[in-house]
Amino acid sequence: YFVSNNQTNLTTLDLGCGRGEFIELMLENNLTAMGIDLDDGMLKACKERGFNVENKDALTKLKETESNSILVVSAFHVVEHIPFEYLQELVKESYRVLMPGGLLILETPNPENIAVATCSFYTDPTHQKPIPPQLLSFVVEYNNFEKVKVVRLQENKDLLEEKIPTNISEVLTGVSPDYAVVAQKESKNNAGINELLNKQFNTEFGLSLGVLTIRYQEKIRNLELRIIKSEERAMFAEAEIKALLNSRSWKITQPLRTLAKWSRLEKDTLPYK
Repeated sequence: YFVSNNQTNLTTLDLGCGRGEFIELMLENNLTAMGIDLDDGMLKACKERGFNVENKDALTKLKETESNSILVVSAFHVVEHIPFEYLQELVKESYRVLMPGGLLILETPNPENIAVATCSFYTDPTHQKPIPPQLLSFVVEYNNFEKVKVVRLQENKDLLEEKIPTNISEVLTGVSPDYAVVAQKESKNNAGINELLNKQFNTEFGLSLGVLTIRYQEKIRNLELRIIKSEERAMFAEAEIKALLNSRSWKITQPLRTLAKWSRLEKDTLPYK
């Protein structure tokens, strides 16, 4: 939107930029992109590709950045590495540096996924604590962002396409293993960008534990109903058979059935011709 309306100085800042994947994406969309990281090895890979990066702490970089000057502030798998007080300050400073209508993107492992919360999160010793989506979104909302969206990511495609979980393991481990909080700074004078993003902010992404639980409960309920219906059909058939055996017509025709039975037996014993 900003590019198509010929706005200049559209800059994105990627905190903890790693090898520069997001920087590359921003450059492909005709934006000015810069990044910071504390890992010289990662920064070397970025510099070899000509990216604008530097070794600097995220909060330091934000505090020296001019207010209302950045289109997108992003941090992919950063917030789980920092203390909560640092996170609060990072979000506050991000709001300040973002231009009206600008976006904050914070991606992190999703503790709604039981396997992530209890095991895989701790395979990285630099991780501090898992951050629930409700907490991270609250921190962002508290710092005056106008729109806040939890976007769940990296889930199993079959489950995403409304496949019903076949067992409880899929319920516990099928939740999106990552999520991002995406937030927009208020933009009274940019109705176009607001309209463009409204659809995205109103769309549900990924799989939550609640969604998978409901699907699995529905499957169990449908199975219970099928069993109940089968039992009802069996009981009905049994009652019909009992009624038939006790009926007058069945008793009257008993000699005929006996005669037919003996006829079949006699036919079966005849020599083959």
